[in-house]
Amino acid sequence: MEFRKRTLERLGDLICGNLGSEAPAPQGDAEPPYFHYRSSSYITEFFRDLDMDWEHDGSTRHRWVAGVLERLLAESHEGPAHPPESFCRVIDHLMDPGDALNDGRDRPNALRQLNDVLSREGFDAFYGEDGHCYLRHLGTKTVSTLAKNPHRPLSVAEVQRRAGLAAFLDACSEDELIEEVLLPLFRQLGFHRITAAGHRDKALEYGKDIWMRYTLPTQHFLYFGIQVKRGKLDAAGRSGAGNANIAEIHNQALMMLAHEIFDPETNRRVLVDHAFIVAGGEITKAARNWLGNALDAAKRSQIMFIDRDDILNQYVVSSLPLPVGASAPPR
Repeated sequence: MEFRKRTLERLGDLICGNLGSEAPAPQGDAEPPYFHYRSSSYITEFFRDLDMDWEHDGSTRHRWVAGVLERLLAESHEGPAHPPESFCRVIDHLMDPGDALNDGRDRPNALRQLNDVLSREGFDAFYGEDGHCYLRHLGTKTVSTLAKNPHRPLSVAEVQRRAGLAAFLDACSEDELIEEVLLPLFRQLGFHRITAAGHRDKALEYGKDIWMRYTLPTQHFLYFGIQVKRGKLDAAGRSGAGNANIAEIHNQALMMLAHEIFDPETNRRVLVDHAFIVAGGEITKAARNWLGNALDAAKRSQIMFIDRDDILNQYVVSSLPLPVGASAPPR
């Protein structure tokens, strides 16, 4: 990812605090500064706080910082709508509410100055519910996250959001699970051409509730089909109300892999490369064992499954807003 040199140097000015002095300006004079001034040693400390080993070499401060930002942007990332995680962490650290200067804790003036710079590259910054500052791509509206590992320890705010989403999953319909949770989640994870078959019209669904495409770094495409069940997947001979038998879902996944889909962007029919089995409830241990035994060597890499805990964790660490009707419980 590349930003223009002017943009990087303006970001360097914000990090160095080159805009004015730390004292509030007299009424009628120029706007007061909203970023702390950082000398050479404090610039080094800024990056060390992020566990980065950059040490200022005594050259012009804002140009040196621009060079560091250019190197961070050159790191691996998920596409033009997702800057590298290290760059996003720098922006979040710069906008720490505890560093507010001549501004409110939500730093509206600092945020305005930052967005004046980022908008030139098609991004804007905003504060999430957890108090962290995130970047959003203006074209696709995707949000760049700071830590995408769904298995990391969750913060208090994230635990509350997880509980709110869990309550929503308990009450939602299968269509709501698809439209309000899965479609935004897979878009955020970098999938494209996400198309929901829906449950109002089952014609030609062939076991697919959703199909989508993922672009590899080599620009090759992989196609995914998703079979969604709202409730629990089990291996019982007779499933209870709201549950589904894993053998039935397995057959639907095989049907999905055997039938073509039409990609209007490439104007050709293609087979699904991989199938996801997604459950809004638990996939029991017995169901997992049955599925593992049923998949032969050819299909083992083609059929994957995601259960309730996976949905909750992935959704929360992706910093997506909760669906309409879902709310985190009060503290």
